[in-house]
Parts: sequence; structure tokens; C-alpha cells
Amino acid sequence: MQAEMTRRDLLVNSTLAAVAIVTTPAVGFAEEIPFTQGIAKPRFKKLAGTCDTHFHIYNNKFPAAANASLVPPNASVADYRQLRDRLGFERSVIVQPSTYGIDNSCLLEGLAELGNAARGIAVVDTSVTDDELQKLGSRGVRGIRFNFGRAGATTIDMVEPLSARIAELGWHIQVHIKGDDLADHASLFSRLPVTVVFDHLGRLPQPNGDRHPAFKLVSDLLAKGKAYTKISSMYQDTLVGPPTYADMGVIAKGYIKTAPERVLWGSDWPHPSPGKHGKPDDALLMDLATDWAGDDETRQKIFVDNPARLYGF
Repeated sequence: MQAEMTRRDLLVNSTLAAVAIVTTPAVGFAEEIPFTQGIAKPRFKKLAGTCDTHFHIYNNKFPAAANASLVPPNASVADYRQLRDRLGFERSVIVQPSTYGIDNSCLLEGLAELGNAARGIAVVDTSVTDDELQKLGSRGVRGIRFNFGRAGATTIDMVEPLSARIAELGWHIQVHIKGDDLADHASLFSRLPVTVVFDHLGRLPQPNGDRHPAFKLVSDLLAKGKAYTKISSMYQDTLVGPPTYADMGVIAKGYIKTAPERVLWGSDWPHPSPGKHGKPDDALLMDLATDWAGDDETRQKIFVDNPARLYGF
């Protein structure tokens, strides 16, 4: 009887173990991260020092600007760390969104939480004092942003005087502007005394974005070492959409061919303007940027070396 009981116990235990194997999630299982699709990691080989050069933090404890046209839900540093762990990058650049105007409090809090692995891009207007600029710099800010894609705190007339003021700090300006408007202001962006970083591949309209006059302008500035552009937010202007974003790939590969040392990658998490295709898969977008780079030497430049040089990592 004792032997039979032992055999029965073994059978029960084996059955329970089999059920546990079936129902227990595999090692590495992760729930979906806020504001992004999928849980898979990128395919590409991780590069030490990889930098996400464009993302935002939102927190409703900080009041939105009176004229803010975009007030997304909270997207915290804790949420972003989950994305960082999934995608496997180490460095980050927080970009002040239009939501908060020239109140950079949310940005500065995010920089404090992320520490030395983060840098910031602030928004100021012409009323900013030299002392305020110095304090921003001491907390990790390395440039200022002009967002002309939405109503905001800055105007095109502020670009030149503010560029002159930050030149001695070694900062750059970052510009979010649609391709048609960019082409209209070609002479302005060509004569500035600081480096210009064009958001989101220059926001070129499709189809045939590589034939748009703004594509030539950005390409010329990249070639002259006067500008950078970001492979980011492809979903805003694409007509092809996921999973290939092939029309945006043409633009990205064109810039990379012209000046691989002047191209950056950014997630644009939490994707406040996802376009008609909805919330994207960040691993897919990162892999596309990797594929468009073409070779390991260029990937090293886009993901590591270029941002390290620009942001001072």
C-alpha cells in the first residue's frame, strides 16, 4: 500500500508540475509598456552608450500653458525606464514639449530623476536671463527648442536673437517645423551661429519627400556640418505606414548617405502625435533605423557617437 501511495503521489506531483510549466509565463515575459505596442525587444545588437535623443515626460501636477493645444496623459520617468529596459539603450535626451510652454519644471524634475545618463532640451523665450540659462545648463540642458508645429511659446522672430545668446554656451537649437515652412525660412536656418537640429527628419510631406526643397536644405546643412536631423516620429508624415514606413526610409537613407555623422535616433515616446496609424511599436521603429543605417560603422555613429558629441555624454 505504501508503494502504491508513493506511485500515486509521484503521478499527482508530475501532473501538477506539467500544469505549472504550461501556465507559468516564460522567463523574460513583460507586460506591455504604456504608450507603445508590443513587448518584443529589438533585433539589432545592443551598442554600449546608445542614446534616445528625443522623448517627453508629462505630469499633470505641472500646469499646462494657457495656449497649449496638446495635453497628453501622464507619462512618467518610471514608465520611460520600462521602455529603456525593453529597447536596451542607456542614455536619454528629454525634450520640453509644447504643453508646458517656457515652464521647464517637468523637464528639470525628469533630468534629476534620470541623473548623469540624461540631457535636456528646454524652451525659453527672449525674456530669459543669462542667469536662468546658466542654471538650466548646470542641470543638464544642452539646447533650446522651437516648436512651430503647434502654437507655443516661441515665434520665428526669436530664433536668431536666442541663437546668438546661446552660442557662447556651446548649445544648439532644436527645431520642429513642417517641411513647407522650413523651405520658406531657408536663409534663416542657413546663417545661424549655432548648430541646428531638425526634428523628425524635417517633417517632409509625402509622397516624394526626398524631392521637396526642404530635403535639399537639410541635406546641404548636414553636409556642411551645420545641422543634425533625427530619425524619429516617422508615423506623422508617412503614407505607407507600418511595418515598413518605406517612404520615410527613403528620406532617412538619403540623409545618412549624405552625412552619417550628422544623423541621430529618437523614440519620440510617448508619441503625443501618433498620426493615423495609432500607437507604434518602438522596437520596430528602432530596428528600422538600424536597417536604414546599413552597416555597423554607421550604426555606431547614429546611436552612440553622434549624440555623445552633440549632447556631451
